[in-house]
Formats: sequence, structure tokens, C-alpha cells
Amino acid sequence: MDAINTILARMAANGDKPALFWHGIAISYASFDRQITDWDRIIAEQGIGQGTVCAFVGDYSPNTCALIFALMKCKAILVPFTRAIEKETPEFLRIACADCIFRFAEDDTWTFEQLPANEKNPLLVKFAERQHPGLIVFSSGSSGLPKGILQDCENVMKKFVMERKGWRTVLFLLMDHFGGFNTLMSSFAYGGMGVCLADRMPETVCEAVAASKADLLPTTPTFINFLIASRCYNVYDLSSVQLITYGTEVMAAATLKKVHEIFPNAQVKQTYGLSELGVLRSKSESDESVWVRIGGDGFEVKIKDGTLWIRSEANMVGYLNAPDPFDEEGWMNTGDLVEVKGEYMRILGRKSDMINVGGQKVFPVEVENVLLEDENVAEVSVFGKAHPVMGNVVHAKITLLEPEDHDALILRLRKLCLAHLAKYKVPVKFAIIENDSPQYNARFKKVRKDQ
Repeated sequence: MDAINTILARMAANGDKPALFWHGIAISYASFDRQITDWDRIIAEQGIGQGTVCAFVGDYSPNTCALIFALMKCKAILVPFTRAIEKETPEFLRIACADCIFRFAEDDTWTFEQLPANEKNPLLVKFAERQHPGLIVFSSGSSGLPKGILQDCENVMKKFVMERKGWRTVLFLLMDHFGGFNTLMSSFAYGGMGVCLADRMPETVCEAVAASKADLLPTTPTFINFLIASRCYNVYDLSSVQLITYGTEVMAAATLKKVHEIFPNAQVKQTYGLSELGVLRSKSESDESVWVRIGGDGFEVKIKDGTLWIRSEANMVGYLNAPDPFDEEGWMNTGDLVEVKGEYMRILGRKSDMINVGGQKVFPVEVENVLLEDENVAEVSVFGKAHPVMGNVVHAKITLLEPEDHDALILRLRKLCLAHLAKYKVPVKFAIIENDSPQYNARFKKVRKDQ
């Protein structure tokens, strides 16, 4: 039996166990299995089958989750979108050569639209020969036009065949991101419960954790800073949380320290993955450490010139609109610069984020880490600004917990930086940003640029 059907059979055997928590109601695996069967009929009536490129827009809900499994069963190619990228959706549909699209409202009702006939991308034509379901997600586009990434769902699902502990998992990572898809699949594959969210605001997340007794919170360092600033953790009972995982960006040590103060009973684990390669197994040196060991079955890791390279058995099928990023031996340069200590590494950040100040390297996270030590700093993003003599200089945008005198604040922050950083790493300008001007994108990932 293939991986997808193995997991579907395991899910069906879970009976009355809760599969999803949505709008305050627990939905059983038996009920969810019936919903998948209903979607089998719906997509067949719409002519959706093997090789159909089917897009859908929404968030995690009983219908969207059931549709995902029904599409995989009929070996279609899934293209998930969220409402946050509405402006980019038409271009993404073109790149994906989508045949049709479902749109889900917040109450889980849906509409269906057949899209104009299109000429299929050669990669999609070749992939159809495998007779496997596919998944198309898009890169964030930080280095240019977002890339359409085609994954083989059967290869992705193989890692979930071995049974592991099931968690009551907050579905925080968006479903149009590979990390979100991976989280959703692990929740169902291991007999856990997925906790759906109305939005990703701190109060909404805390309320959902308290109501569902969620024990796993996968999130981002930026959201954790947002949670800290909101102080919502003082209002809700979050004692059920046993594990917090974070990834997608570098964690500041100062933020990690605060996490332990808010969730003293939770293990904190760093994760690492790329849409092109999958999500690797990881082990932090300790709960208090940002040093991590990554790899696991099906993955190989090497460091070359201070940069992380990975080779994976679950490599993507390819980009729909960009050249293959793998070398002749199947290795991919992740672009992440790392520091190595024995079998552990510390991820310093993307090479593209590094600031070159007069030939000296500055990693934004090291400056952000210092600034977050200040008791009134809620969030900070550090970036480079062109300079006629130095090439670049360091700038910082700061969001405060409480208003305070501007001159006194800047003087204190500059002294703090000079006490811990070389002078060339100290920001030459501090811009104070209002709380309603977020320094993150829809995925709660930090945006480091001048605006």
C-alpha cells in the first residue's frame, strides 16, 4: 500500500478520536472520514481527477482539510492559497497552469470555478507520468519573482508512515506554505488533532490553545515576539502546551529566554526545512540554546565555505518557472550561513540578509538580539542602508511596549549596543515604529527592509 493510502486507512481506524477543533467544536475522525468521502463525489462531479491542477483558497477548516485528502486520493495536483495573497493569486494560477479553483468562505461554504484551458508546463506533463498526487507551493520571493515549487505528495507522505506520538497541534503555519502542509499531515498521520484558527493574532491563538487544550504550538520567532508584546499569555490558561517548535527564520537568544519564562513547562525545539527539500528532523542542543543538529533519514548535510548544503531523498520535482537549483550530485545550496560547534550548528541568517559595512560582515540577528534585551523593546528589524563611503551602514526599526522620550531611548539603545557589539555593527539610525505598522508579513516572518 502506498504512503497516502496507508495514512488514510490509519485515520479511518481512529473512529471517535478528535481530528479537528474548529469554531470551538471537536470533529471526530469518523466524521472527517465521511467528509472526505463527500468530497470524493464532489470532485468527481466536477471532472477533477489524475493530473488535474486544482487550486483552493481559504484557511484550515473541515472542508479544506477534507478536500486536501480527496484531491490526493484522486491523484490531482494541489495548489493551496490563503486570502492574504489575493493580489498575487492570478499570477500564481498562471504559473501553476491551474485548471480550476475552489474558494472557501470563513463559514466553510465554498464556490467552484472552472478556469480557462491552458497549455501545461512541461514539468507538469512529465510529472503526470508518475501517476502520483502533487503539491505546488510558492517561495516567498525575497530574492525576486516567487518560484512555483512542485512536490510529489507520495514522497512527502512517506516520512509519516512510521507511527509517532500524536499531538493536539495549533495549525498556525499557513497551508500555502510547505511547513504548514507538513504540520497538517503530521497531525492527521499520527492520530492527533488539528486546531484551526480564525486568524493569527495573539489573543486568537491563546484563546484557541486554552479552549482546545492544545499541546503543540508550531510558530515563528516573530510571532513569539508579538505574543510577548501583547501580554495575552497572562489572560489565558496555556499550561497544556508541552512543545513549541519554531523555524522559518533565526531565533534571537533574548526571545528564546522570554519563551521559557512564559511557557516554563514546555520543551522548545528549533526546526529546519525548505519547500524544495522538505522538513528535516532536528534536535536542539538544549531548550535554552539556538544551536541545533539537523538531518535524519533521507537527508544529508554538509557545510561549504560557511554555507549550509543539503541533499534530500524528498527533493522537489522541480521549479515551474526557474532553473533547477541542485548540483550534479543532488546537493542544494540553502543560502543559510552557519557557525559549527561539533555536531551542532547555529544558523546566522541568509547570505542575502547579511550587511557589508566597509568590508565587515554584520548579521541582522546579532544586532536584533542585543536590542531585544532592552525591557521596552517589543520588536526590532535590522537592515542595511546604502552609504557612499562604507558601502552600507546598519539601520534599525524598533517597536516599543510603552511610549517614552525619543532622545533618552536612542541614547540608551546606542549605549546598549556599544557595550555588546563592535562599533561598525551599531545602528547609525533608530526609527521608532508604531504598533499598527507591523514588521512582518502574512506568515509572521520578519521583513527586513526600509519602508
